[in-house]
Amino acid sequence: MTVKVMTSKEVTKKVFNKEELFILDVRNESDFNDWKIEGENFEYLNVPYFELLDGVEEIMEKLPADKEVLVVCAKEGSSVMVADMLSEAGLTVSYLKGGMKAWSEHLEPVKAGSLNDGGEIYQFVRIGKGCLSYMVVSNGEAALIDATRMTDIYLDFAESIGAKITHVFDTHLHADHISGGRTIAEKTGAAYWISPKDATEVTFDYQPLEDGNDVKIGDTIINIHALYSPGHTIGSTSFVVDEKFLLSGDILFIDSIGRPDLAGKAEDWVGDLRETLYKRYRELSEELIVLPAHFMIIDELNDDGSVAEKLGTLFKKNHGLNIKDEDEFRKMVTENLPPQPNAYQEIRQTNMGKINPDIDQQREMEIGPNRCAVR
Repeated sequence: MTVKVMTSKEVTKKVFNKEELFILDVRNESDFNDWKIEGENFEYLNVPYFELLDGVEEIMEKLPADKEVLVVCAKEGSSVMVADMLSEAGLTVSYLKGGMKAWSEHLEPVKAGSLNDGGEIYQFVRIGKGCLSYMVVSNGEAALIDATRMTDIYLDFAESIGAKITHVFDTHLHADHISGGRTIAEKTGAAYWISPKDATEVTFDYQPLEDGNDVKIGDTIINIHALYSPGHTIGSTSFVVDEKFLLSGDILFIDSIGRPDLAGKAEDWVGDLRETLYKRYRELSEELIVLPAHFMIIDELNDDGSVAEKLGTLFKKNHGLNIKDEDEFRKMVTENLPPQPNAYQEIRQTNMGKINPDIDQQREMEIGPNRCAVR
């Protein structure tokens, strides 16, 4: 039988469509347990590659004969060899093109909604890392929010829909992934915006993003209001787009809330986090559609693959928004923190412009799941 190649885009479609898939992951057990491809109807077997060097006979009875098996490794090479052996043994088998490295970098554009003037807002789902970035488009102009380092995807997409990127924003100084905002601004001549409170140590020029900033995209009245919302970082800024969408950055997620400790300031910032979630956000319309900068679990995806929910629904369902006792909230936020993101200090320094790692180093720094939320 011929071994097939499956791309990250094809796997993403299976995730979105809740299809069945059996994954044989041949990375080390610790890597698999830390981070894997997740799908609602996916099944898994983890057997490290080095255990299969002498053949696949011992695992054949653990693999389904009636389903396609996808072999996954870190970069592709090991999975190709294992897939070849399984194919020779009679199984229908594919391997993941580019391995988990490609999975980490895949971005899937999904239309998140329409604007009042006929424009659109697109969500770029970084399915393997849980990062969400946005492109707001109106009258041939586009604003980009929380772009990842895979800059060509945004540039190509903007070109494909005939839009010019004129503004680039980061809702905060990211600690779990490397921002592509500055690079895109340099390539397009767009203005790059970040909160001056998060930019005290940056080494580059920027537009100061402050509460009440109004940035128009296109020649219509689609306004992006900056809403100062500290708590994840001291400069965290949300955006109300077109009085319809709330881009909440890493302050509020669908199923959780942002963690305040990635600059070592959990005790200092937990009060800011509570004030943002329990006061500032409470003053907003409950009809706003929340579009966060991350998702934590695959269950947060809607049927079309987007990650979005009305603010009023989150006020009812999100546990982090319903802790009346302030001490209990403080305890939850400071004591229920997952491990720090991989290389988060180096990522912060990269996003400040203090260090300039090469592409392989950047990939290594970003390996693993995002960890921006309180558990």
